[in-house]
Amino acid sequence: MPRLKPSQDVQPLSAFRANAAGFLEQVRTTKRPLVLTQHGRSAAVVLDVDEYEALVEQVEVIRDIRDAKAEMSRGEGIAHEEIVAELRSRLQP
Repeated sequence: MPRLKPSQDVQPLSAFRANAAGFLEQVRTTKRPLVLTQHGRSAAVVLDVDEYEALVEQVEVIRDIRDAKAEMSRGEGIAHEEIVAELRSRLQP
């Protein structure tokens, strides 16, 4: 995801309401998030759909890795050699 440019990518909610289509086009074109503020404080983030999906996928992979490491530390993992042997046996006719 491209880096946020505060001068362009932080806007008050009132400006977003007045020009929602323009800001959505900005998000689609730049792939940068748009931070909306309300009463001078950050209130919401608008993301391009593809960037959002990529972000969710990255989080899921990181969680899977964290869970796998925890399982391995508890001795619940399966040795690499065992998995390779199992897969080879399944692939042979």
